[in-house]
Amino acid sequence: MLRFLRIRHLAVLDSVEVEFDPGFNVLTGETGAGKSILVEAVGLLLGSRASGDLVRTGEDLATIEALFENRGEELLIRREITAQGRSRAFINGALATAGALKDLSVRLIEIHGQHEHQTLLDPTTHLDVIDTFGQLDTAVTPTTAAFDVMRARRDELDRLRAAAHDRNARLEFITFQLAEIERAALKPGEDVELAALRQVLANAERVERLCLESYTLLYERDDAILAGLGHVWRRLGELASLDPQFQSHVEARDGIKSQLEDLAGFLRRYAEGIEASPARLQQVEERLAFIERLKRKYGPTLPDVLARRDALARERSDLARGDDRLVEIEREFVAARARYVTAAEHLSQARRGRAVRFAETFVTVLSELAMEQTRFDVRFGDAPLPEAAWTARGIDAAEFFVSPNPGEDLRPLTRIVSGGELSRIMLAIKTLTATSRHGFSDAADRPASASAPGLIFDEVDAGIGGRVADVVGRKLRTLGSAFQVLCITHLPQIAAYADTQFQVEKRVEGGRTWTRVQRLTEQGRVEELARMLGGEAITDGLRRSACEMLAERANPPRERRGRRDAGIPAEGEREKVKGPGRAPKARRTIT
Repeated sequence: MLRFLRIRHLAVLDSVEVEFDPGFNVLTGETGAGKSILVEAVGLLLGSRASGDLVRTGEDLATIEALFENRGEELLIRREITAQGRSRAFINGALATAGALKDLSVRLIEIHGQHEHQTLLDPTTHLDVIDTFGQLDTAVTPTTAAFDVMRARRDELDRLRAAAHDRNARLEFITFQLAEIERAALKPGEDVELAALRQVLANAERVERLCLESYTLLYERDDAILAGLGHVWRRLGELASLDPQFQSHVEARDGIKSQLEDLAGFLRRYAEGIEASPARLQQVEERLAFIERLKRKYGPTLPDVLARRDALARERSDLARGDDRLVEIEREFVAARARYVTAAEHLSQARRGRAVRFAETFVTVLSELAMEQTRFDVRFGDAPLPEAAWTARGIDAAEFFVSPNPGEDLRPLTRIVSGGELSRIMLAIKTLTATSRHGFSDAADRPASASAPGLIFDEVDAGIGGRVADVVGRKLRTLGSAFQVLCITHLPQIAAYADTQFQVEKRVEGGRTWTRVQRLTEQGRVEELARMLGGEAITDGLRRSACEMLAERANPPRERRGRRDAGIPAEGEREKVKGPGRAPKARRTIT
C-alpha cells in the first residue's frame, strides 16, 4: 500500500507531497492539471524507463520518494532523474537497480494506465488474463522451460542439417582454412614478442653499445661503480658508528651490491646474445607480415585467429562425425519436444478448466457493472496450434467472445464492444485477477489494510457516464475494501464514492506552471463535486446536488467491511452526513 508520495521538479510538479489512506482514494481536477503525472511518478518508482525530458525546465534533478507498507514492512523507495537522462534508485537508502524495483512492484502496486484497456483488442493478451486469474504459474513455468530446451535442440539440429547439406564442399573448405592456420604454428602473444624483437634488431648496434658501456661503467673501468662503492660503504660504516640512523643503509649494502652485479651480468649476456645480422631481422619482418595476413583474414587480433582455428576444428569434427552427431541431436530434440508437449497439454487442460470458472465469475462481476445481460465465453481453438506457431506460452490460442446485448450472438470482443463497455470489462478483469492473485475470493472479503497491495486506475471511466458511472464507482469502493485503490476520474458519480478525495490544481504564476495536490475537507469535496457537475460557475443548486450525492453514497464503515453486496445500503438505511469528505490527516515526514 502506498502511504506517502513526495515529488520534486517532475514535469509541471515542482513540489508535491501526498499522504494516501487505505480504501478508495480519488484524484480529481481539470484535464491537463497533472493527475496522470502522479501515476507516471509511481511507475518510475517501480522501474519504468526514465527520461531527462521529465525533469522540470530549468532544474537539474527530479526526485520521487514514496513510503510503501506491505505485510507490516515499510519500504522507502527513492528515484532520482537528471536532466541528462541518468537515474539512480534507492530502496531503504541502499542503491538498487531498475530490475529490483520491478520485482517489488508485484508486491506493492498495480497500475492500470489510461489506454491499457485497448490491449484487450489484441486477442494474444487474453491467455495472460486466464493464466493470471487461474494462478497457473506452476504450469506456465515448466512449459516455458521445456520450450527453451526444445528450441535450443531444434536450432542445433537445423545448424547440423544445414552443415550436412553440402558437407563435402564445406569440409574441404574448412580443412584448407584450418591447415593454413595450423601451418603457421602460432603461439599466444607471438606477434607482441616479435614486434619487440624487431625493435631490438633494428637498433642492434646501439643496443649493444649501450649494454657494453653500462657494463664497463659498473664493472671494468678503474673507477668502476662497483669498485667505488667500497669506499662509500666504509664511510657509511663510520657514520653508523656515530649516528645509528645510517645503520639501515649499511645493512642494505649487500643487497645493493648483489643487484648491481646481477645487472652487470645481464648487460654483458644481453650484448653477447644480440644477433645483429640483417638476415635475422628479415626473418622477423617476414614472420610478422605473415601473422598480419592471417589476422586480416581470420582476426582482427591474434587471439581471434586462434579462436577461429579452434572453431574450425570443432566444425570439422562435427562434419567428420556426420550422421552420428545428427542422429544424437535428433534424438535429444524428439525427447525435448515430447517433454514440451506434455507440459503444454497439462497447461492447456488447466487453462480450459480455469477459463470456465473465469467466464462464470466474470459475468457476475460484469452484472455489478451495469452489464447485467452480458454473455461471455472464452473460446479455444478446436485443435492445438500448428507446431510452427508453438511458443513459450504453450500450444493454445484463446479469444474472448462477448454479447453485451440480449438477442445478439457471441462475437469476438475486439469487434463489438464500445469504449465504455471496454472500460468496464477491463475493470472487471482487474478485479478478478487482483483478487485471485492475492488470495481473496471476493473484493469484499476483508477490509483494506497495510498488507494489501495497491491498485491505480488512470481514468477507468473512459466512455461511461450516468448510471453506469455510479455502478463503476460502487465497484471501485468495493475493491477498496480489500485493496488500496487510487483512481483518477472526471466523473462526480465515481468521486462521490471515495473514502478520501484529492484535488489536483494547475495555475500559472510568474510565467511558470505550478501544480498542487491537496486533500479535500468536507466542504472542499462539496465544492469540487459541484465543479465537476456544473463547470466553472458553481451555484448553490450544484452544491446542494453535490451534498445530496455524497449523502446518498455514504456508507457506515462497519457495513462497508461486512457486507458482500458491493457496499450498497438498503433503502431507508442510508445515513445523512453532516458534510462530505474528511478532515486532513497529519502529514508523515520522510527524511
